[in-house]
Amino acid sequence: MSGSKKKKISKAERLKQLQEEEEKRRKEEEEARLKYEKEELEKLEKQRIESEKWHQLEEKDLQRRTEELGELNLLEGCFLEAEKLKRDTRSLSQWKHYLQCDGSPDPSIAQEMNTFISLWKEETNQTFEEVIEKSKLVLRLIEKLKLILMETPPFDLEDQNIIQYQGSILQLQELLHLKFNKATEILLRQASTLADLDSGNMEKVIQDENVTLYVWANLKKNPRYKSVKFAGTQIGFEIPRILATSDIALRLLHTHYDHVTPLHFVRTEQENSLLMTEAATDEVKTIEEPVNREDQEEYKAQASDSNLNYEDETKVEEQGVTEAQRTSEAIKGELEIRLLSESVSAAQLFLIENSTEKPDIYEDNEVDLCQFTTLGGVYHLDILELPPQCKPVKGWMIVQILQEGLQKFTYPPETVEDFEAESTFPPIEVTLKVHEKVIFFEDPMVVRWDAEGKHWRTDGISNVFYDAEDRLISFSLETFGPVTLIQDTHINMPFHSWELRPLEINNVLLTVTTIFTEIQIQIKENLCMLASIKLKGKEHISILEGKWMSPISFIIALKEAGLNIFPAGYSHFYVVMNNKTTSVEMKAYRQMALLSSAFAFGWSKWNIVCHYTKVIFKVREQPTEELTENPNWVLLMFSGDRAQRLKMNEESESFSEALQEGTEFHSTLYHMMKDIASREAMEKINSSNCQFIDSVCYMLLSTRLLSYS
Repeated sequence: MSGSKKKKISKAERLKQLQEEEEKRRKEEEEARLKYEKEELEKLEKQRIESEKWHQLEEKDLQRRTEELGELNLLEGCFLEAEKLKRDTRSLSQWKHYLQCDGSPDPSIAQEMNTFISLWKEETNQTFEEVIEKSKLVLRLIEKLKLILMETPPFDLEDQNIIQYQGSILQLQELLHLKFNKATEILLRQASTLADLDSGNMEKVIQDENVTLYVWANLKKNPRYKSVKFAGTQIGFEIPRILATSDIALRLLHTHYDHVTPLHFVRTEQENSLLMTEAATDEVKTIEEPVNREDQEEYKAQASDSNLNYEDETKVEEQGVTEAQRTSEAIKGELEIRLLSESVSAAQLFLIENSTEKPDIYEDNEVDLCQFTTLGGVYHLDILELPPQCKPVKGWMIVQILQEGLQKFTYPPETVEDFEAESTFPPIEVTLKVHEKVIFFEDPMVVRWDAEGKHWRTDGISNVFYDAEDRLISFSLETFGPVTLIQDTHINMPFHSWELRPLEINNVLLTVTTIFTEIQIQIKENLCMLASIKLKGKEHISILEGKWMSPISFIIALKEAGLNIFPAGYSHFYVVMNNKTTSVEMKAYRQMALLSSAFAFGWSKWNIVCHYTKVIFKVREQPTEELTENPNWVLLMFSGDRAQRLKMNEESESFSEALQEGTEFHSTLYHMMKDIASREAMEKINSSNCQFIDSVCYMLLSTRLLSYS
């Protein structure tokens, strides 16, 4: 029984046990403390080594910064050379036009344009076909004038030339529309002779590459004839009884261009950004005299102190003047080069600067043309009073000519009771064909022109229906006038991803992927071409494919086709963007363009995570004879004055600015990539064409991939 009882522990044994446990605990704590201290020491030592290594790398970077920036400055001289070539091309344009001898005026010469406009005004009784033929030349002149305004950098444009070119554009646009109205009047005078045998009314369709005319004359005034459909099309009108019984004509003049929306003037903030350049230009003009005076006086003093005879003194004096002139010219030449280089950089920087003020606040129903873009041209819808008809009399055709010309039929009348308006003067149903060259990513919006307010409006239009398959849009319109279709300007922004990939030397492919489309742009030498478009993953055929154009002409063409991937200065008010410091962004694009013949660049998800003063993108060398396999992408971070290769990759779970082991800092992207580039890649970079580099840079500046992806 005593064996089954637990043995009692004496106080001494219990105390001993507690002491052992305490000793064990203290020992464990001491071991833990020593381990912690050791780890901390190791950690501090590691940090010290890393910090020391970091400072060594920074010091090394600083030591060679001047040399690297100097080498980069020489390489970036290609932008200056490209600008000089463009300037030479512009200066030779008048001579080239003269050599063409095609009888057309030079749009840049005011006298020739004034003569052309005056002579065309005097031409009368032109048929619609004749006006269409003449319009081809007029549209070419307008396009040339717009290109001059857009392609000529601000520092080469004088205010008087801007006013002259814009004035010529407006005169040509107004005169062209006036000629179409006169030709319509001449056509409608012959309506009775062109009447359809079945309906008794006149119907005429004239199609051209730039203009399409649909005109219907109500000769029979049959109250049951309310549906007007032009033969072979779905285009037409549903008219109310009052119009079906009136002496009217319906005209739909679809101009595939937009001469209604006001012109965007060239100079706004550019003047402010170029004040420095203008002041510096004055410096060039005023520097000659002081240099000449100082040098001449110095040489004269030297000559007078000498014991030479009069003839020798004269020779020395002349030699001194010559030397002074050479020195002055050398200084002036260097300064002009520096100023032109600064002007080119200022113009590039202006392309990516964000406007500080939001566009004007618009009235209700007024279209914000910064947020929306007109596409597919303008549909001029008019109800016209039918002019007196031609009458055959004894072998002659007699017609009464109205002095006031073609008159519009007011519908609805200006004075009408509200209760009568809805029943007697209901909205007119219109069906239009959407231009085949334009891409709408969503159903287009219909807007009408307000002639008094000089803007587009969304009111007065109802029952809009869009048939995407047949590209037909129908709607009800309260009053006739110009209408157009609009789309959100920034519908393809921000971009999902992008990639710039070299195909060969002076030839790259830029791919931009958005929520709706994938656009591939080929840049070769100083020209651009639309390589392909994918809509919803499927290839889409565009008339722009295969057409080589200058970068500015290409950007205009893409915008007019509805493929706008080019942010404007005000776009940040309408798009959630990853805004980067403009100077950093510009430097990145310039240096990417320098390397684009040999290296591919791509979008990185970490670019949106890093600080706004830094940009991150992927880069890799394209396969060459030396490098047959595609290397892995590496991540580069660039802050404008420092480039570094990052340790993390695109698949890393967290963001880190840690430097890739075995790599160094560099002041430029060029020298960063030079460390890992093959010999063949460097040869491609050094032999790249200056116009090609300039074109790639312009496209990168225009798309702003680092801020809008």
